[in-house]
Amino acid sequence: MRDLLCSPLPMLLFLLQPWETQLQFAGPRCRSGPLDLVFVIDSSRSVRPFEFETMRQFLVGLLRGLDVGPNATRVGVIQYSSQVQSVFPLGAFSRREDMERAIRALVPLAQGTMTGLAIQYAMNVAFSVAEGARPPEARVPRIAVIVTDGRPQDRVAEVAAQARARGIEIYAVGVQRADVGSLRAMASPPLDEHVFLVESFDLIQEFGLQFQGRLCARDLCNGVDHGCEFQCVSEGLSYHCLCPEGQQLQADGKSCNRCREGHVDLVLLVDGSKSVRPQNFELVKRFVNQIVDFLDVSPEGTRVGLVQFSSRVRTEFPLGRYGTAAEVKQAVLAVEYMERGTMTGLALRHMVEHSFSEAQGARPRALNVPRVGLVFTDGRSQDDISVWAARAKEEGIVMYAVGVGKAVEEELRQIASEPAELHVSYSPDFGTMTHLLENLRGSICPEEGIGPGTELRSPCECESLVEFQGRTLGALERLTQNLAQLTARLEDLENQLATQK
Repeated sequence: MRDLLCSPLPMLLFLLQPWETQLQFAGPRCRSGPLDLVFVIDSSRSVRPFEFETMRQFLVGLLRGLDVGPNATRVGVIQYSSQVQSVFPLGAFSRREDMERAIRALVPLAQGTMTGLAIQYAMNVAFSVAEGARPPEARVPRIAVIVTDGRPQDRVAEVAAQARARGIEIYAVGVQRADVGSLRAMASPPLDEHVFLVESFDLIQEFGLQFQGRLCARDLCNGVDHGCEFQCVSEGLSYHCLCPEGQQLQADGKSCNRCREGHVDLVLLVDGSKSVRPQNFELVKRFVNQIVDFLDVSPEGTRVGLVQFSSRVRTEFPLGRYGTAAEVKQAVLAVEYMERGTMTGLALRHMVEHSFSEAQGARPRALNVPRVGLVFTDGRSQDDISVWAARAKEEGIVMYAVGVGKAVEEELRQIASEPAELHVSYSPDFGTMTHLLENLRGSICPEEGIGPGTELRSPCECESLVEFQGRTLGALERLTQNLAQLTARLEDLENQLATQK
């Protein structure tokens, strides 16, 4: 294909072909394994008639590059403006010809641009089993392709996050006047693979070619039981497994290493103030989930709670609610952005008084499970933090502070435990904060700690008291020996000084 496009004449012939044959020209039909694919098409009044015709032909051409069938790729199409209309659901057609006929008969709605409403419809209706989607237990990938030419007239970040949390992979395709921030707020990570911006509808086939190539790259991972713990990546006729940033692939080539200490009660305080902005809040949630990836989340291992704060404080989920990393990550993606002010002191008070209580799922102090608080903020607090930052440490909570952008170093140090170099992290902007992960991993995941196989017992039990007494006496004996050695050295030093005089 590269040699073909490098020659002027074939390239010209390629561009002169009808739209519905151009994507076929890219190669043989892609057999990507079973997929549930829904196109979400903007048909607002800003899309001119000839542009809508171009989009229609683009859909037809893309269909001809797919392996369509009841047991292969099922396709649905919805269009939206101020309302949402199902052109045909996933279960309606099994023949490509019937789909093309429905697309050619499509009449644009020509009203507003309610993209959030369309995503809500896709999530709740278009990808439902009743509409023809395969059930979740079948593990058939669900993909939504959103094509829009303007700025949404409603909010998209929260509903898109909910859709992604339900397992829908979202591609956001912007044409001409499309708002890049909205595209990034809608799309699945990594954004450079799921956000496309083209200058005109005439160039939308570029996305079609890349999208078809990505579907074809799914073949092996979708067709085999790869066993990858985190992510499977196809490479021609082979595949390999990847781990989240900060984790290493283990000897089996499939599993990823996690925190060794296993037992921690971790509460994350996330700044949801207005200065963060919706698209950056999505990056914060992604960052939080990357932290979750290196934790051994379970009722007996690490428990995770999340609190969001702005002018008020809201517990998104307490320590005792979720027992697996997957559940925690899904809950994080579903968190809705609060906006407004930055009351960090109020959030710290909430954490101390409520988040680490047994009623919220924290384990009793008698079990000596480490309590860790991680505060994420992008600016100066609008209330005093000193009292409750100090109180948190007095209560035995190990505090970490992560600052981004205009975060104040003095406040970060005041929040964090000592030494500051181990408990304070900073990134100049949201897009580059992933480099902080390794530092946090090294701090939150010490080389030695309470292992997953360690039995947690109350120190009030007889056996535990005997064991504690033995450890304490041993430590005191070593301390006595060290003091004796130090005393001897001081006496020797005094004798040397006396001799010099």
